[in-house]
Amino acid sequence: MSVVKRNITANAAGSGWGMLVSLTAVPFYIHFLGIEGYGLIGLYISLSAVFSILEFGLPTTINRKLAQLSVQSGSGQQMRNLLRTLEVIAWTIAIAIGLSAALLVPVAATYWIRPQQLSMESAARTLTMIGMLIACRWPLSLYWGGLLGLQKQVRLNVVVSSFTTVRSVGAVLVLWTIAPTLEALFSWNIAISLVETMVTRFLLWQVLPPSPAAAKFSSQQLTASWRFTAGMTAVSALTVIWTQLDKLILSAVLSLEAFGYYALAWQIAAVLYGLLSPVTSALFPRFSQLARERDERELTRLYHLGCQLTSVLVLPFAAVMALFGQDLLYLWTSNPIVAANAGSILGLLVMGTTVSVLTGFPRTLQFAHGWTKLVLYAGTTAMLLAAPLIYFMTVHFGGLGAAWAWLILNCGYMAILLPSMHRRLLKGELRRWLVTDVGAPVLAAFSVAALWKVGFGSPQSYGWMLANLASVTLITALVAVIAAPQVRTLLMQQFLQPGGKADS
Repeated sequence: MSVVKRNITANAAGSGWGMLVSLTAVPFYIHFLGIEGYGLIGLYISLSAVFSILEFGLPTTINRKLAQLSVQSGSGQQMRNLLRTLEVIAWTIAIAIGLSAALLVPVAATYWIRPQQLSMESAARTLTMIGMLIACRWPLSLYWGGLLGLQKQVRLNVVVSSFTTVRSVGAVLVLWTIAPTLEALFSWNIAISLVETMVTRFLLWQVLPPSPAAAKFSSQQLTASWRFTAGMTAVSALTVIWTQLDKLILSAVLSLEAFGYYALAWQIAAVLYGLLSPVTSALFPRFSQLARERDERELTRLYHLGCQLTSVLVLPFAAVMALFGQDLLYLWTSNPIVAANAGSILGLLVMGTTVSVLTGFPRTLQFAHGWTKLVLYAGTTAMLLAAPLIYFMTVHFGGLGAAWAWLILNCGYMAILLPSMHRRLLKGELRRWLVTDVGAPVLAAFSVAALWKVGFGSPQSYGWMLANLASVTLITALVAVIAAPQVRTLLMQQFLQPGGKADS
């Protein structure tokens, strides 16, 4: 098995297991903490993303740089100096976040969230612990980026999956056996996250090539990559604002209960980003190498393969989640009130997220070339419209209005980004992306899911509802594979011709 296929398989398995474990824990959180308590968990997820702006593009920088250095002999010293330099910055930021949370968050809480059942004191303590948890997990993304760049993705996924399991299962046990409180939940997460960060750091240092001298902080490492790092910082900031602005506005405008329903629907929709991650994480280091070598033929082949893999992985789930959202929520939470309040929001959020995910792989190609300006320009243009549109739609239509705004904004962003990118990179390949990579799988997946819904409807019993969703997902995935030629050929070579050699 080639390195790329092995990494995609490992990333898919790790990401899939992590999402399964995390999502399985959510109904328990709602049961023990209530929908307002889950609203604060959703707020933690959004704040984690917002604070990631302060990563200054360090994870992507170390990923790309270590991938390039790994094919050069005698680069051990340079790689170790790079890691030492970037981790000093990362840990400094982590400490600053922890101190800021302890001093500022309790004051901000009284002017921000609107709890109706939770006490303001409990909410303020929880927000302080959220800041501490973010600080403990802060350097993790840097170490993840380093392991990804070194193609140690199997090892990384084993570690991440193991800690995700311990963290989620342990959290449920803490709520069940010790105390059903937000404080108990976040105390457990703080402890296990600190251990995870230190273990991941140890693993990355262990796999770096040896060097003749000890690693040291080097300003040259910052100077050499400052342009790309600065560009990725701006891109990260725009991405975070783009994906979290609705949650930040809604958390201040809506009641904590109404925000909890929106946050729940968003967590399911965000699963689609997890389906994209295995492909981009596996292919980004290879893209960086091919871009450096100017091998456009192989880059074009891998680009279309990656786009089709993304379509096959994402679109079947997107179609089912969008069209059968209320059934899915009922199966997940066993709570008809939650399903009714979050179901319609989920369908729109899934549609908007699907559009966002389908532009993810083209963005990966740009970053591999060190080109960040287009994403910045397109993102800035979209952001000029985002805040007023989201606020207006939320004030007048609540969470459903914010979900409509998310769909509209992502469609506009795609319309700006894709044509502009293909005028510079992989010229003449936009039509193939639209028709073959995305168009055919979209039409196949959503047509089958829609026909299935019309033909079979929504069964009332729990067992039949589960069987119905499993069946439509399986059939939709099959037709998506058939509609994606490179993926279809790859699978046929892999499984129908045991002695044949499949493309990697």
